[in-house]
Parts: sequence; structure tokens; C-alpha cells
Amino acid sequence: MPLTPDSKIYTVSQLNRESKRVLNEHFFSVRVEGEISNLSTPSSGHIYFSLKDNAAQIRCAMFKTQLRRLMFNPANGLQIIATAQVTLYEPRGDYQLVVENLEEAGDGALRMAFEALKRQLSVEGLFDASRKQTLPTLPHCIGVITSPSGAAIRDILTVLKRRFPAVPVILYPVAVQGDSAKHDIVRALNLANTLGQCDVLILGRGGGSLEDLQAFNEEIVARAIDASAIPVIAGIGHEIDVTIADFVADLRAATPSAAAEHAVPDQREWQSRFSSLETKFSQHLGRQLTQKAQALAWLDKRLNRQHPGQKLAANAQRLDELELRLSRSTNRKLLQCRSNLDTQTAKLYSQSPAHKINSHRLRQHNLQQRLNTAWQRKFEHLHQRLNQAGQTLHAVSPLATMNRGYALVTDMETGAVIRSTRQIKKDDVVLTRLANGGFTSRVETITED
Repeated sequence: MPLTPDSKIYTVSQLNRESKRVLNEHFFSVRVEGEISNLSTPSSGHIYFSLKDNAAQIRCAMFKTQLRRLMFNPANGLQIIATAQVTLYEPRGDYQLVVENLEEAGDGALRMAFEALKRQLSVEGLFDASRKQTLPTLPHCIGVITSPSGAAIRDILTVLKRRFPAVPVILYPVAVQGDSAKHDIVRALNLANTLGQCDVLILGRGGGSLEDLQAFNEEIVARAIDASAIPVIAGIGHEIDVTIADFVADLRAATPSAAAEHAVPDQREWQSRFSSLETKFSQHLGRQLTQKAQALAWLDKRLNRQHPGQKLAANAQRLDELELRLSRSTNRKLLQCRSNLDTQTAKLYSQSPAHKINSHRLRQHNLQQRLNTAWQRKFEHLHQRLNQAGQTLHAVSPLATMNRGYALVTDMETGAVIRSTRQIKKDDVVLTRLANGGFTSRVETITED
């Protein structure tokens, strides 16, 4: 538009005022992304800084009232998104933004979301130690939820093969980065719990930026881990990387390899323990066998001392002694009688007159007959007594009693002879000896006669 002599002439103040009005009307509230630079924090509590990108910059002011609402401290080099009003500072004619709110852009926004979700789940108790499940000492099967092509699966399998290769591993392949990753992880957790093939799960991936690890900071993933009936070990990123999944998991490992270390024991330690236990068991068993053998030998000696055969042998020996004594006594009596007979015969011959020879012969004959009869009666009497003593001894002998169908019953433990039902009770084990052999039996019923 060409200028004319009648064109309005503005003062500097008027031009700045009009410019400010136009800016305020057309850019009342805008969102601008850029990097903070030239940050100034005077004692007033307000802050002043420039917001720049690769090609330009704009001055900004934020007053302390709005500054108090921020969840982070602005700093040079920080990438932010500013919600502001475009205006003009009239005294200097500076074009600037009056900032009402600041948000961290990129990792900053993700970090804010991370902290907000962390606080929420912490309040709900998802991080409490009381909710953590105990890992099995020796799992029967391990499930691994990770990318099938990443370095994490190779590290995990290498460690598991080294520590305990006998434990089978099931891979639940998922995307660990991108928009679909969180849904893949949730489906894998649900599938593992539905199938019930594993008794511990490893959720892992390699390191990366906060954005790369975002799938493990999602609420649906955290709640799926918390709902898992199978213990979950989180091995995500490097040691400095921390995700929401780490807080919710039953165990947090610094790396995928460390997660595998926690999942299974070292088979060499177990083999060493088994070897030590085997040695201790063998030693204990040897001591037990030695003690039992000694106890058995002692019981065998005790049983032999109380065996009926010992008493029977002693009684048989006594019977032999009595028989020998009877025989010797009979022989002595016979010798005595013969000696008396010889004496009398000698006296008879020495004193016999001729006229008394016949009478003496007759008397001698009579005396001889009487002597023979007396001797015969005496011998028969002694023989009868001997038979009676033998019969009496035989009658009281346990063998004779057993031959008549009787038996000797003794307590299996003490060896005591059982004479009454009061000495036994149901389920006692007794030893029954017959004339030939014996047997053991268990008491089933007891009758009182």
C-alpha cells in the first residue's frame, strides 16, 4: 500500500502498543517446542530465558505464580513445550512469550508419565514386598518373554545352559519396542499363565533409551505382571535402567543375564551338595548298621542263655548223674551182700561139726534162697525206684510235655514264659516252641477260661 501525505504517523509507543494488541488477539495461547537457553533467575522469583531451535530463538518470561505449579526445574539445554501468549514488551519493543506452563518434551514427557504412574501404582500397593512371590529353588521349566532376534535371548540362553542345562526353556516371542510391544507382552504373560507350563518367567530386553523401554513402563504391562500367578523376574536394559516392570516384578535383575542367573541354581553347587550329602548319608548309615549289628549280637547271646534247650541239656546231665549214682549204689550193695555171704559161709565151714553138716547145708540152702530172694526183691525194688525216678523225671521234662502235644510259649521281646493271658495283649508277637521246631504268631483274640 503506497504511503500518502495524509498517512497516519505513529509514535514508537503507539506502534508498540498496536503491535502488542495484534499479537495478543491473534496468538492468545500457543504451544511452542524448543530448547531453553540463557536462563535467568532474578531474586523476584520470575524466570527469563530464550526458547530456540536450529534456526531461530524467541525471548520468554514466566512469572513465579505459574512457576510454582511446575513438576520439574527448568534448566539450560532442556527440551520443553511451552504454553504461552505471544506479546510485545512495549518499553523495549521486544517480541516475546509470556509462558503459562512448561512440559518436558521427548524423554522429559516420558519421564513425567513414568513418575506419575510410579506414584499411582505405589499408592495401590503393587510394589509392596508382601505381593512378591517366592521363586522356585529348582524350576521345572522357564518361560522367557522377549524378542527372538535380540541379544537378550542369546545372553539368557547362554547363562541358563551354563548354570543348569537340564531345565527346559520356552520362548514367548514378543516385540520389545514400538506401539504393539505392550500388547504383545501382556498377551505373552496371559498365555504363559493359561498354559501353566512354566513355574518362573523371565521378562527381558537389552538396554536403550527411555523411549525404547517405554513398553515396560506401560500400566497394562505392570498390571499383567502383578496378576501373573507365575513368579516374574524382570531383566530389562542395563543396570542403570529402571522401569515400572522392575518395581512390579517379583524380582528385579540388573540385566537379562542376571535374570537368568537368578532363575536357576548353579548345577556345580548342587552336585557338590549332593556329593557331601551322599558322604554324610553313607557314614550315618554305616554307624547305624554297626550299632544294629552290635545290638543283634547282644540279643542273640541273651536269647541263647534263656533258650529252653540250655535247661533241657542241664536236666539231661543231671539225669545221667543220678543214673550213675544209682548204678554205683546198687553195685556197692551187691558187693556188700556177697561179702557178708562169704563171711557167713566161712564161719559155717569153720564151726560146722560133721553131724550138723546136712542141717547146715539145708540152712545154707535156705539162707541162699532167702538171700537170693531178698537180693532179687531188693534189686527189683531198686530197679522199680529207678524206673519211677526216670518216669518222674521224664514226666516233668519239657520235652515229654511237648511230645504229648503241649507247647512252650514265650514273649518274643523278653523271652519270659507265658503262663496266663494277663501277660499278653492283642497284637503281641509270641514264640511257640513244639517238640520239633517252633513258630512265631501275633495275638488276635484273648479268651478267659
